[in-house]
Amino acid sequence: MNQKSIVFILGPTCVGKTSLSLFLAEKFNTEILSCDSRQFYKELKIGTSMPTIKELSRIPHHFIGHLSIHQIYNAKLFERDSLNKISKLFTQYSILIMVGGSGLYEKAVTEGLSEFPKIDLDIKNHLIHHFKKKGIYFLQKEFLKFKKPDELIDISNPRRLIRYLEIVKSTGKSPSFFYKKKKKRNFLILKIGLTMPRCEIDYRINNRVDNMMKIGLLDEAKLYYHYRNLNSLQTIGYQEIFEFISEKKNNLNESIEKIKKNTRKYAKRQLTWYKKDTSIIWFHPKEKDKIFDFILKKTMGNTGFEPVTPCL
Repeated sequence: MNQKSIVFILGPTCVGKTSLSLFLAEKFNTEILSCDSRQFYKELKIGTSMPTIKELSRIPHHFIGHLSIHQIYNAKLFERDSLNKISKLFTQYSILIMVGGSGLYEKAVTEGLSEFPKIDLDIKNHLIHHFKKKGIYFLQKEFLKFKKPDELIDISNPRRLIRYLEIVKSTGKSPSFFYKKKKKRNFLILKIGLTMPRCEIDYRINNRVDNMMKIGLLDEAKLYYHYRNLNSLQTIGYQEIFEFISEKKNNLNESIEKIKKNTRKYAKRQLTWYKKDTSIIWFHPKEKDKIFDFILKKTMGNTGFEPVTPCL
């Protein structure tokens, strides 16, 4: 029996992961799973750059718009759900494509996540109270008191800051203390990283944000403004517009520029995260055929997919 394989398409936002995943899925005649936590929520189509209806119709996708913003979800639940889905899909396919820029959710599939200890609810509520009263700068200041030099989290994400601090303050230990050894998966893992010069990434980010505004990001954010404190909405694009609405600012352009700036910073953090993973093989997103040939070579005999010999 051939070994099953998952090809992960990873990299910073705006680098071209969706386009490559569609290309590869069509080449291998398979399906796509997302590990992009921003795209899980069906209400958030524009601000998360969710694949278009046309793109979704080309190839079956999983974990795209499958949740409501009102549902509580995390990487541990994703580990369970994604492994169940992968197991079912492997009854039909020998190779699957997983794509996304959420490092923790990719890790949930490739390595497995630890079970963290129960935390003191008083500590959690205290952090939430001060965050609502003082803003994210309070959480960032607290984080800097406890962080170790090699620890990296998204400091613009209050949910992750609160999670980090509640563990440290409840147990006296960093979350990394509770990490388990990597879990052995029963499928081959191949990681393809996409990157390009920073100036190109920044240019693409700026254009994407401008396009988001043109197609209705402001209206989408207004629609869910009432739910702005939900964990699912603690993300770039929405938070800046919620701030614009709350403070009744007159200059929307300032908020747009802030979205661009924060997205560029996020892309930089994504690259920093992935560059630590030496198992990732890096390509420019335009090298689609080269990537396909590379995957074919690495998985030959495992995927059940064989290239057609040309007629002479």
